[in-house]
Amino acid sequence: MDSQPAPDEPFYLPNTEIEILNPRIQRGRIHFALFDFDGTISLIREGWQQVMVPMMVEILCETPRAEEPKEAERVVREFVMRLTGKQTIHQMIQLCEEIEKRGGRPKDPLFYKKLYLQRLWGRIRDRVEGLQRGDLAPRDFILPGAVDLLEALRDRGARMCLASGTDYDDVKREADLLQISEFFDGGVYGALDEYQRFSKEMLINRILQEHNLKNEELVAFGDGYVEIENAKAVGGIAVGVASDEVRRQGIDAWKRSRLIRAGADLIIPEFRQWRPLVAYLYAEDSVA
Repeated sequence: MDSQPAPDEPFYLPNTEIEILNPRIQRGRIHFALFDFDGTISLIREGWQQVMVPMMVEILCETPRAEEPKEAERVVREFVMRLTGKQTIHQMIQLCEEIEKRGGRPKDPLFYKKLYLQRLWGRIRDRVEGLQRGDLAPRDFILPGAVDLLEALRDRGARMCLASGTDYDDVKREADLLQISEFFDGGVYGALDEYQRFSKEMLINRILQEHNLKNEELVAFGDGYVEIENAKAVGGIAVGVASDEVRRQGIDAWKRSRLIRAGADLIIPEFRQWRPLVAYLYAEDSVA
């Protein structure tokens, strides 16, 4: 028989990879769920970092006071990952600041964003067009178990929304291609050219007000620190999805560490173990 953990000690749910970092959350009260998109549900854009980071290193290495490429890559990788979950434009704003630090004259951040999206399209075009033609199956580009989890939450009466730092039109199109838009009766949200008009923080605050929610009546799922920090800032439950986007299973150790620092209450690898996860969040289990 498994020994029961102390009330405040982190533990794993028995026979799962579900890590409970904060056993003090109030369970069984969820009415609204917010989901990040890329890396949390969708794998269409898997590998985007391998597009953005080299592009930015290339640009910084052309500045008058550029460092060695390896050091430039370290700098770029740090701020790209730190800003993951925010709108893409924020990474481009930081790039402009780094260009200026090195004696360069940056273009408008939107210029760099469009350049990045052009290069990213070269990586994901076959995926998107294959899904549009029906040659590729949506399930191959969804983190395993995600649809089962969405169905389970809907069956329990939770409203859900999708919120991404990717441009709104792309999020909407890709959610439709993955055949999951129907679950998000609370809306689909993404980045805007007028980026000041949208953030996950703004969205969460609006959800709380419009639906008159209290603290742990909101749960957020995400693989980036932004939605985790924003959810915890209002007293919600934060589930960190430390997904390995290439293998589609297991924990990405770097993501896990980052999500823990952001304040995640739970860490999961993907959604294969959605049954015990839902049972825990809704206090339908026997864990004290």
